[in-house]
Amino acid sequence: MKPNIVKLSLAFLLAAPLFSAAQQLGNLKNVLKPVNVIRVARLTGNSLPGEDLPNANETVKKYDIGGTDLGIAWRMGNGKTGFWFGDTYGADWKPTPEGGPGPAGHWRSNVVGISTDEHLGDGVTFDHMVAKEIIPSPHITDGTGNHTTIPTAAIHANGKDYVHYMEVRKWGPPGTWTTNKSGLYKSADNALTWTECKTVEFSGSSNFAQAAYEKKDGYVYMMGTVSGRQGAIHLSRVKERDMEDKSAYDYWNGVKWLRNQETSATPIIPAPAGELSLAWHQRYKRWVVVYLDEKRHELVLRSAASITGPWTEAQSLVKSADYPALYGGFIHPSSTNGSELYFLMSMWHPYNVFLMKADLKLE
Repeated sequence: MKPNIVKLSLAFLLAAPLFSAAQQLGNLKNVLKPVNVIRVARLTGNSLPGEDLPNANETVKKYDIGGTDLGIAWRMGNGKTGFWFGDTYGADWKPTPEGGPGPAGHWRSNVVGISTDEHLGDGVTFDHMVAKEIIPSPHITDGTGNHTTIPTAAIHANGKDYVHYMEVRKWGPPGTWTTNKSGLYKSADNALTWTECKTVEFSGSSNFAQAAYEKKDGYVYMMGTVSGRQGAIHLSRVKERDMEDKSAYDYWNGVKWLRNQETSATPIIPAPAGELSLAWHQRYKRWVVVYLDEKRHELVLRSAASITGPWTEAQSLVKSADYPALYGGFIHPSSTNGSELYFLMSMWHPYNVFLMKADLKLE
């Protein structure tokens, strides 16, 4: 994928639901702020000259993975943590001045890593990887078909593991791309094999072309954006048991949930937003979303007591001035119980994935 206290616009305020003064005050008094951000370890690829980060996975040697990105983490049904990666290239991949994949072989649109490692202070060690392409793509690169199939979110629900993916038609200028559609794949054997859920599909122009998942109280909540990194964030939900029934999805219109009315969803967080990651933080009893704000050139964090908002102003998490061409920002599910937030961050120029850590302060 290509890189690159509440003050909202009047238009957004008019589109948002009306909240009581007590709700607004409570939100302002409970702002999660990330501080003391560090890079903990490298997850994928070879270490670069002079790099002293832990690099336990040896993905080049073990899995023929020299370059990859994303690292969308989710808690699997067996208690392990799964990681979805995007466009993946082989051992011959080398970093280039322009960044990204470059000329390399063994292109796979997506692969999965699986881990039982819960001690994140020195990185994440994979038990193994499913290092073949799981969501298939014919890799038609002339802009007329299916260029690649990129995972955007994953969740365990209804006894299965699910991944939301987008079928990319063509890449545009940095931060923009066109999708043919988005959909779901599922696994009933702990991420070893996957099959398509043909009953759930979103169009290329949908506000849920890209997604983030979290589950709570029997529902799977889905945040979504249009293709690329320029759109606002919208909200949907579905009962876990109905994950594969698109007619059972509810959409938040700013006032109430509407069943099976996808176009009724209105923004809950203003643009621009890309590569979303959503979590319910059990310690702070707040929703947390992390995403790339390409206008600010930062990964940012917002929090809210209610999934429908109001959401706090974006808090700076990681700046591209410190980590050039950063993107991603996917929360590790093991870090929602304490005051340390671990997340997976991609960098375009080394085109690989790193584990990051931030301390959280509730102010």
